[in-house]
Amino acid sequence: MQDDPKQQEIRRRRQLSFRLNIFFFIVFGIFSVLIVRLSVLQFVEGPNLSAASTKKYMRSDPIAPIRGNIYDANGYPIAYSTSTQSLYYNIQPSTKDLGSTEQAELMAKQLLEVFTQYGDPQYAMTYEDIIDAMDLKFRRNTMSTPRRIKSNLTNAELAYILENKSLFKGIEVLEESVRNYDSSTIAVQLTGYLKKYNGVRETYEFYSHKREIQDPKYKYLEEEQVGADGLEYMYQDVLRGTNGVKSYPVNNQGMVVGDINITTPEKGADLYLTIDKDVQLHTEQSILNHIEKIKNSTASYESAPHAQIGFAVAMEVETGKVIAMASMPDYDPNVWAGGSISSSNWNLYQNRIGNGTIRTVYGVYENEEKAKKRASSLVPLGSTIKPLTVLIGLNEGFFTPSTRYNDTGAFYFGRAGHETRVRNSGNHAYGSIDGATAIAKSSNAFMAAMVGNRLYSRGPVDGKGSLQIWDEYMKQFGLGVTTGSGLFGESAGIIEYFNEVERGSTQSALVYASFGQQGLYTPLQLAQYTAMLANRGKRMKPQFVNEIRSADGELIQAFEPEVLNTVDIPDAYWAEIEDGMERVGVQGFTGFDHSYRRKTGTSEQQVAGKLVENAVFIAYAPAEKPKLAVAVVIPEGGFGGWGAAPIARQIFDAYDAVYGLGDAPNTAKYEQLFNKKQVTDVTE
Repeated sequence: MQDDPKQQEIRRRRQLSFRLNIFFFIVFGIFSVLIVRLSVLQFVEGPNLSAASTKKYMRSDPIAPIRGNIYDANGYPIAYSTSTQSLYYNIQPSTKDLGSTEQAELMAKQLLEVFTQYGDPQYAMTYEDIIDAMDLKFRRNTMSTPRRIKSNLTNAELAYILENKSLFKGIEVLEESVRNYDSSTIAVQLTGYLKKYNGVRETYEFYSHKREIQDPKYKYLEEEQVGADGLEYMYQDVLRGTNGVKSYPVNNQGMVVGDINITTPEKGADLYLTIDKDVQLHTEQSILNHIEKIKNSTASYESAPHAQIGFAVAMEVETGKVIAMASMPDYDPNVWAGGSISSSNWNLYQNRIGNGTIRTVYGVYENEEKAKKRASSLVPLGSTIKPLTVLIGLNEGFFTPSTRYNDTGAFYFGRAGHETRVRNSGNHAYGSIDGATAIAKSSNAFMAAMVGNRLYSRGPVDGKGSLQIWDEYMKQFGLGVTTGSGLFGESAGIIEYFNEVERGSTQSALVYASFGQQGLYTPLQLAQYTAMLANRGKRMKPQFVNEIRSADGELIQAFEPEVLNTVDIPDAYWAEIEDGMERVGVQGFTGFDHSYRRKTGTSEQQVAGKLVENAVFIAYAPAEKPKLAVAVVIPEGGFGGWGAAPIARQIFDAYDAVYGLGDAPNTAKYEQLFNKKQVTDVTE
């Protein structure tokens, strides 16, 4: 029996009413929970959330360090840092939206007006320069990195900006250091120069590792200036100092919400060099003067019309201290101001920037193609190798100090009927000579016959071939290896005798090497070799720094002489070459007050298909108890006795005046050379 329709409708309505009640109850429950939660948020958690929304986060940005100074041996500043006021821009959070730069662009126009009206014209900027420095597109910096807009602010610029600070949102003024180099250009290639860190971090392995530093105190800044060559690079970690730190609170939107706290940078340590200003400048000028003289001379032995560049190194015999190191012509390193060089200055000075005493440098020509058709700073030693050649012959037992050789003016070697002739300069025949006379007369025939050819003819000893034995001697005397100076980019020279084996034979390689034609070496290597002849076999490490001191003058490190290696050769053999070196004929030493030993060299070299003659000269003085060794190289300078020796005399005179080749400095010579009274420091 079916239910009454009325009863069915009643039941349906009851079910609907029940469901509606359940629905409204659930909705009521949900709203009750939401109301309770909102109440908790507002009255219980509200204060905490409000504090969190305005929570301050401390941000730290490094400030570039103040670089230490570089002084000469007597405390004269060669490279030094001076204080300057720099303008920085802290990019504003709204600029995150790259389309919202109107405020910054407007401020750039205001700054341009200030710079134009109150600034130094030497440091003028355009609107485009200012916008580029602001880096609004984040090409070089993150948002938190301050952008340096301008350095060397004048007092008028500084006063206007500080008095109208409200107009320049995000702008702040910081004190920084600027690198300056003495205007007299003292040993500029040895000192080096600075470049911006962001310009060297990818190309210098040393700087690529600095990117890993995160500590704000030591972190490298993108626009920071760092050493790129010479002592500026070699002592980068010593000179740099430590960053200052700018700390300031920001909210979660990156906006500064409190006072800025600045910890000033700490100045780096100072270098006190072995270079003496007076000796160095006298050396530099002597090179330039003599090059000018031989270029214009009409005397056949002196004339060298193609000479353009010259190099000299003066090194103390017992300490290895480099008193003078000249690569001429030089340039004013202040062209690197700001860590970069203009294209016009680069084109003008590119062949002067490199240190020709340690690496290949060409003369100043219209273009690089023409420059490479001339001789560079690396030249064959020519006859300056002959004292070492005689030492090798004596030490290997090929002859004794009393052995005589009949010099007919030439030596022949090679297959019968196809002999090669080695002749003396001018085809001179010296007759019966010993090793000392062979040095004095510069006999190529003696060296070829008595050393080069005999070393070849004897053959291997103890498993070492003849050329290997020769090579070991060269390297023991610092030829074919770096000097140990530590200077960036130092060349080990160019060894050619191994290549000559492929072109000719082992015999020809040894014969030609015996009189100095099978290797190209640097002037610093030549000076180290000369000092080794003077001290009888100690290869001294070249020293450029006497002391490292803190900015307060406290001694951090004092340098001691360092012997790299020694050779054990009997005294009688040393005496033989010293006898020969005392008898070498030379120009420019008339009236010299001290005994000295020397060797001239005229090294022949094929350059761009033509034969050129380089002037090379080595000497040390006094002959007994030597103090100073000098090496001079004038590429395409002709005869060493004429093209290079007179420069060495000037260097000896300058050293004698300042330090003394005798027991004390030569006061009269000091006043004569430098036109001033010599000052002696007195310590109380």
